[in-house]
Amino acid sequence: MGAAAQEQVRGGFTARYGAEPDGIWAAPGRVNLIGEHTDYNDGFVMPFALPHQAVAAVSRRADGVLRLHSADIGGDPVELRVADLAPESDRAWTAYPSGVVWALREAGHEITGADVHLASTVPSGAGLSSSAALEVVVALALNDLYGLGLRGRQLARLCQRAENVYVGAPVGIMDQTAAACCQAGHALFLDTRDLAQRQIPFDLAAEGMRLLVVDTQVKHSHSEGEYGKRRAGCERGAALLGVAALRDVAVDELDAALERLADDEEAQRLVRHIVTENARVERVVALLEAGDTRAIGPVLVAGHASLRDDFRISCPELDLVVDTALASGALGARMTGGGFGGSAIVLVEAADVDGVTKAVESAFADAGFTAPRVFEAVPSAGARRLA
Repeated sequence: MGAAAQEQVRGGFTARYGAEPDGIWAAPGRVNLIGEHTDYNDGFVMPFALPHQAVAAVSRRADGVLRLHSADIGGDPVELRVADLAPESDRAWTAYPSGVVWALREAGHEITGADVHLASTVPSGAGLSSSAALEVVVALALNDLYGLGLRGRQLARLCQRAENVYVGAPVGIMDQTAAACCQAGHALFLDTRDLAQRQIPFDLAAEGMRLLVVDTQVKHSHSEGEYGKRRAGCERGAALLGVAALRDVAVDELDAALERLADDEEAQRLVRHIVTENARVERVVALLEAGDTRAIGPVLVAGHASLRDDFRISCPELDLVVDTALASGALGARMTGGGFGGSAIVLVEAADVDGVTKAVESAFADAGFTAPRVFEAVPSAGARRLA
């Protein structure tokens, strides 16, 4: 975020609250390169941070009052008492930042209030983790202002708890960890069981490639039922196989596992996706570390087919992006995020960006779909203090 934009957020805070903020913080949205729905199965994921971010100007309070305002929504600040915060009591956008305050207090941290002014450039409902960006930026600000000394992965766990329990959305740990821990120019190879991390260099521009995000403009919500059904189905599959999580089923054990699930076709599909998706993450890591970046394209395509056919969370718009991009010369493409809408990613040679973009836009127009939003995804910095 440039200095002018920072000053705009600072000015917004001063206009609402009549004083200068104690500081300004930022946390990014994310794109998941590969590893979808594996995070709540103790598996592997590989997100990277976007330049799009949530920015918060925040000041500490000592009177038990939490005031929240969003430049993107407008209206007057929402005023809450921190002692009254309770899970699933709020269905508005304010549930994300207030849930963080609740989670911090539940963990034993004495948060006595705050004034918060937020602005975000992360597209909402596009599968790019706009909610996690809101949570992490508030958590980081309070961590600094209250001197809590929490590290990125600890903040991520608290933010996940806020979304799981306070908001009521059964999300995994990936989005919050990406927002808190990603580094510019890298993808984050994350083991969601123990939160072990490896920063994998991912500089497509240096290799003559680009990664496009195509926001289909089809909105989704993690707190709606289909996401929860997939998670419950995965947990059922793990229980039937006698493992703690589907992460514990190795690829070479998959056929035997599927045979054991012969009477449960849904569990078979879900298990097959998770086991093969974990293998795809490991394959992408190996290719990137070997410098064979173009070879990840077919792995992305295989991931999309698995999400479409086994996990069944794609939609016509996402499938159209993938099919059109591949027919127009893309190296690879797949849906990204929770599914049922949101965004797809497309790996292209730099010279093919315009051609692939125009082909996708034309295909959407011909199908009568809302025009997509297409932009380049550049691996960017994680959460940090700006001022």
